[in-house]
Amino acid sequence: MIKITLPDSSVKEFVQGSTPYEVALSISEGLARAVLAARVDEKVVGLDFPIQQDARLQLLTWNDPEGKATFWHTSAHLMAAAIEDLYPGVKFGIGPSIENGFYYDIDFMGQPISSDDFPAIEAKMKELAEQKIKLERQEVSKKEALDYFTKKGDNYKVELINDLEDGTITFYHSGKFTDLCRGPHLYNTAAIKAIKLLNTAGAYWRGDEKREQLTRIYGITFPKKKELDDYLVFLEEAKKRDHRKLGKDLELFFFSRKVGAGLPIWLPKGTALRKRLENFLTEVQAAHGYQQVMCPHIGHVDLYKTSGHYQKYGADSFRPITTPQEGEEFFLKPMNCPHHCEIYASKPRSYRDLPVRVAEFGTVYRYEQSGELHGLTRVRGFTQDDAHLFCTPEQLKTEFCKVIDIILYIFKTLNFKDYVAQVSLRDPDNKEKYIGSDENWQKAEQAIIEAAAEKGLQTIVETGEAAFYGPKLDFMVKDALGRQWQLGTVQVDYNLPERFELEYVDADQQRRRPVMIHRAPFGSMERFVAVLLEHTAGNFPLWLTPEQVIILPISEKFIPYAHLLQKTLTNNDIRATIDERNEKTGRKIRDAEMNKFPYMLIVGEKEEQNHSVSVREHGTGDTSVMTDMEFVTLVKNKINQELGKDGNV
Repeated sequence: MIKITLPDSSVKEFVQGSTPYEVALSISEGLARAVLAARVDEKVVGLDFPIQQDARLQLLTWNDPEGKATFWHTSAHLMAAAIEDLYPGVKFGIGPSIENGFYYDIDFMGQPISSDDFPAIEAKMKELAEQKIKLERQEVSKKEALDYFTKKGDNYKVELINDLEDGTITFYHSGKFTDLCRGPHLYNTAAIKAIKLLNTAGAYWRGDEKREQLTRIYGITFPKKKELDDYLVFLEEAKKRDHRKLGKDLELFFFSRKVGAGLPIWLPKGTALRKRLENFLTEVQAAHGYQQVMCPHIGHVDLYKTSGHYQKYGADSFRPITTPQEGEEFFLKPMNCPHHCEIYASKPRSYRDLPVRVAEFGTVYRYEQSGELHGLTRVRGFTQDDAHLFCTPEQLKTEFCKVIDIILYIFKTLNFKDYVAQVSLRDPDNKEKYIGSDENWQKAEQAIIEAAAEKGLQTIVETGEAAFYGPKLDFMVKDALGRQWQLGTVQVDYNLPERFELEYVDADQQRRRPVMIHRAPFGSMERFVAVLLEHTAGNFPLWLTPEQVIILPISEKFIPYAHLLQKTLTNNDIRATIDERNEKTGRKIRDAEMNKFPYMLIVGEKEEQNHSVSVREHGTGDTSVMTDMEFVTLVKNKINQELGKDGNV
């Protein structure tokens, strides 16, 4: 007999070799029907996994991320089985689960494939799912695996197997389909009730632009049709909020092939939006003792060798810039922190000077693969709202907590209410990915954990997600559609001060190393604007929106009054434009709604006589009449409220 400890700490005895499914069945038939996978100690396994010794067991359902991942992983195999049946001779790359659904990279060997073919593939998937096909795991030797896929002619699987160690290779069989896979999977396909293939994309084999381009088919499945229906409604709403579409419609930014992929160009309205965000953060930082700095867009290769970025990010950087001087090389800046280390080192420092807080909206460059680029969320040139703090070890926790305060203020002001703080730690089993001593890592990780607890943050811990030079606190924010984004980040670093030999003179006249905090509340301006666009659907807070008011004269006769009104608003720091087109007022209102102006001021004869305006607020359809100065007061009070400033105008 073996002892199984359940999440509620209860302990049950079972025969050695019992499976998670048998444990679920012993609790209730309903649970047995709902369970999709299990975690035995720290390992996620299938329901037929034989438990051979005392263990902790968690039964995973659709409500658990690992349960969904197992469901969608099996769905990827189901799609592959259907495609192999419909398109004999295709070759398969990889087919993982992803955050929402799954994909499979497939070489169709010249056979045309498009979304027009999805209904037939979905129908075959449903047919196979209804057969309740069991997924059977088989351990195979490397020779057996190579023989099988060589005979099948699937060169992609052969290449993958060649990279694996003998004794670690497993197949999964589902009916006639066999795949190279470590699992886990559902017990059978019966739970897969609702199926939707979403889109196709090109994907280079193993992410290498010099290799074969495969067809990536994305799909999603659910245990109930209603859940699929709800998800499709969600997708439609997400399309409306797509920052790429809104950015074009609102004339904020665009991309030019001649300039280069992944290099956004900001139009006047988008630039005004960015500048307003920058000014907002600059004011907050100034109140917390930060000093603004500016650094070059390039640096000598030796700078990044010292920092370690050359070794860690060299392959993902643009090629070195060579100069007429033989052997001299520069890099487009991949990070701001090495430059800021040089700022600290530019003069002697005393403990009395610390903390030193330097901030920069610094543009950096990474050579992302073309297939990974996506609007503003994945670009090759982006501006970080970067700051680096240099402090004594005794000041570390206090400074870290102050940074958290700044991030929480920003989230509150921009109406991000749903977030969790992720404590990202080093992977203790893979230390070669990181730089620095165990002692420094332990001190840095402990400081983050204590600061997060002191601020009362809801936290999750992710091992292996630390930066290469130190642990970090990442803020995972959910937008209006419930999607999660990583925005603000704070990182503790004992290592770069050592690599750059940074020092300060302590009260006892001894030279000591400062501790470094890396901090970016927005993350990057590009990504933050993208998330904000999709979160607000383009309806920015009044203080931030590029154009706050549009004045709509009902005929040409009232354009002079509109200009007088615009001047009054401008003098009161309210951004206003005039629609002088010879169009009907109804058309002007519709266009203003489409362009998401927060306020429309409709002016005609009565308004001109009374120095008043008919105010229409975006999205409400309601109008009210007030004097021009009453409207000024209304706008200023709303802005103060959004920015959390006390008192009305």
